[in-house]
Amino acid sequence: MAIVDWNCQQRSFGSRSTQDWLTVKMAFSSRLGSIMRQTILQNSASSGQVPIASMLNAIRFMSSNKLFIGGLSYGTDDQSLKDAFSQFGDVVDARVITDRETGRSRGFGFVNFVEGESASSALSAMDGQELNGRNIRVSYATERAAAPRGSYNGGGSYNGGGGY
Repeated sequence: MAIVDWNCQQRSFGSRSTQDWLTVKMAFSSRLGSIMRQTILQNSASSGQVPIASMLNAIRFMSSNKLFIGGLSYGTDDQSLKDAFSQFGDVVDARVITDRETGRSRGFGFVNFVEGESASSALSAMDGQELNGRNIRVSYATERAAAPRGSYNGGGSYNGGGGY
């Protein structure tokens, strides 16, 4: 499989699997979306106009393939989450977020779809439904803003910038 890179040069993936190609496609799409958002925000800041948040959200959600899944049972793992959502389309990956110290589920996760339509269908069908004994909340995932260095981390201590 071959693609064209930023410099219009053809690059070969050789015998990479379809899953590898989908992962590259998702990373590319995510990065392109981030660059577009930054450009829009910078241009609106320099022109003195306030960005229209609802319009940006609508554009982002129309092309969003990543869903946030909240309220997960502690018994839900990556595979069972993927199985539950794969009926709506091709799932690139599904991940239950775990506590880094205990390894126990934190009760939420993310599902990435190949197509935005699949994500939209899954959101409509699964929000409020039961999964492994718990009613789950499904919404489009949003990028988490990085905390400024030296900010208070909410955990009872002052973070001097070292982080984890």
